[in-house]
Amino acid sequence: MKLSQRVQHLKPSATINIAAKAKQMVANGEHLISFGVGEPDFPTPPHVIDACIEALQSGKTTYTAAGGIRELKEAITRKFDRENGLTYSPDQITIGMGAKHMLYTLFQAILDPGDELIVLEPYWVSYPEMIKLAGGVPVIISCREENQFRISINDLRHAITPKTKGIILNSPHNPTGVVYRKDELASIAKLCLENNMLIISDEIYEHFVYGTKHISIASLSEDVKKHTIIINGLSKSHAMTGWRLGYAAGDAQIIKAMGDLTGQSVSNAVTFVQYAAIAALDGDQNALKHVVAEYEARRCYMLERLGEFPGVSAVTPTGAFYIYLNVRELMGKLGYQDVAAFSEALLQEAKVVVIPGTAFGTADHIRLSYATSMQNIEEGLNRLHQFIQRSTVAHEKN
Repeated sequence: MKLSQRVQHLKPSATINIAAKAKQMVANGEHLISFGVGEPDFPTPPHVIDACIEALQSGKTTYTAAGGIRELKEAITRKFDRENGLTYSPDQITIGMGAKHMLYTLFQAILDPGDELIVLEPYWVSYPEMIKLAGGVPVIISCREENQFRISINDLRHAITPKTKGIILNSPHNPTGVVYRKDELASIAKLCLENNMLIISDEIYEHFVYGTKHISIASLSEDVKKHTIIINGLSKSHAMTGWRLGYAAGDAQIIKAMGDLTGQSVSNAVTFVQYAAIAALDGDQNALKHVVAEYEARRCYMLERLGEFPGVSAVTPTGAFYIYLNVRELMGKLGYQDVAAFSEALLQEAKVVVIPGTAFGTADHIRLSYATSMQNIEEGLNRLHQFIQRSTVAHEKN
């Protein structure tokens, strides 16, 4: 049977594929150090697990409304008020199976064939593919490294056409760690309002900032808020990647459409997980503060060590938990033609897992996650350094 055109043209998620390959190698007895998939290495907080167990034991295992239970929506509104200075009503909130599901549902809700969404490169791997699956056209704008991977307003202005529906803004940013300042957000918002564009603000890494502050673009003004859909979830902040709980906030009409789509696809987010999410949002946040402090220490260590490696460089990340390492010069010295081959050599020879920049739209970088233990970071960087030394000697002999 012939598959649909949309599936035939679908690119699999590079991060998930690499993670699966690494897991298989580990199952075969290989000892790998992974700087790969962006998944917190801390456990889900105990009070969240307890709330889930209580929900199960009290029989909260039936269907809910497609857009989620009201109690969780109210907890989300409290979160926005407390942390972002934003006021939403429950009918402006919808809940789904992770932030990724919320993005997918949003694109299905707002895009008709040929509609354009502006995507900033480097980009999270799934943005372009999800846009295309909804019939839309991803319009890629390169955010140059010499500009600290920040968008040029002139580039943004020139990318807007009559078909432009909106822009995806991810701050703190995966994979670069960029956190946009208030003045930068204001310039982006001004241009979007002038062109009646929707702002899709992916804020999944909002709590992971170092020496700076996360500002939600929706908090700039009421007009900006009306044009913004915020996407967020609990995967990163509360180490709940496998729990699959995400949410969106914004225009009530769009939010209702997203809820209707959820009802026709997955029915609702897992019921007892929704009750656990209330505990996550309303409960003690001290564990998160500890995690962020630990990540900042790891970030500083990695940057210091990588600064000693020949042929590599990185823009200092101020958010998320990644370092986007430029390896162009190093690959040239070692004779590698592309970053995919370089990343594969690291995996096979050094037993170190990284994500090649081609997954994010760039050809000269690898992404290193520091969401792993300091012991793993030290060992992984030692292996990387030894690989560079061995490869340099071998290349010079040839």
